[in-house]
Amino acid sequence: MTLRTETDKETGVALVTLDRPDRHNAIDLATAAELTAAWRAFRFDDGVRAVVVTGAGGRAFCTGIDRGVAVPQPSSPYTIDDPLIAIGPKANDLWKPVIAAVEGMACGGAFYLLGEAEFVIASEEATFFDPHTTYGMVSAYEAISMAQRMPFGEVARMSLMGTAERVTARRAYETGLVSEVTAPGGAVAAALRAAAVIASYPTEGVQGTVRAVWSAREAARAQAMAHAPHLIALGNLAPERQAELFRGRGGNGFRLR
Repeated sequence: MTLRTETDKETGVALVTLDRPDRHNAIDLATAAELTAAWRAFRFDDGVRAVVVTGAGGRAFCTGIDRGVAVPQPSSPYTIDDPLIAIGPKANDLWKPVIAAVEGMACGGAFYLLGEAEFVIASEEATFFDPHTTYGMVSAYEAISMAQRMPFGEVARMSLMGTAERVTARRAYETGLVSEVTAPGGAVAAALRAAAVIASYPTEGVQGTVRAVWSAREAARAQAMAHAPHLIALGNLAPERQAELFRGRGGNGFRLR
């Protein structure tokens, strides 16, 4: 198992932990399937009234798709198989509140999870970046998700700068991606405290509020997401060329912002 799920029956809060610290909690196909199954199971578990999602080890929340995963693609530019498309709670019709707790790096496909959380809490050592363009890939789903949380210019800069720049937790807080910054190692505890407060309220009102907040931006998000597969299929370099760029990443410096 690459995903740990623990539920505090007293508070009604579940803690979901990506448990691949040796891979910076990158998501392989098994982990993607486990995330999908977990969110769908929570829909039927009345004992779970709020969820916190985090990554094990402290060095990374999640670094997106595991580069060792082979995902064959259809030849048509009008379709794409994305193994991360259903790893988030909203993609699985879960409308219980989800809080993301970020320690260390959060990049690339991590934004599928961050983008579907109600809010994000990060330790001051957390960093955020989007490596897609560096490796000849289109940042589509990730950039669209972040555009729902951050100002346009900030999303564009993070998406286009690739691995050359990392957004600090403080800057993420200033731009709206993060709602609270904690001391190092404190993100999970802060998220659990907030989740326990929310879980103590009548669940009907809480879930209705979650749904209402999401409905405010749903149409624009759905329209943008519909374009994503075509942009990725047309704009991504061939996998062999991506792999070549990825192997040469050791020489890429970056700066914090």
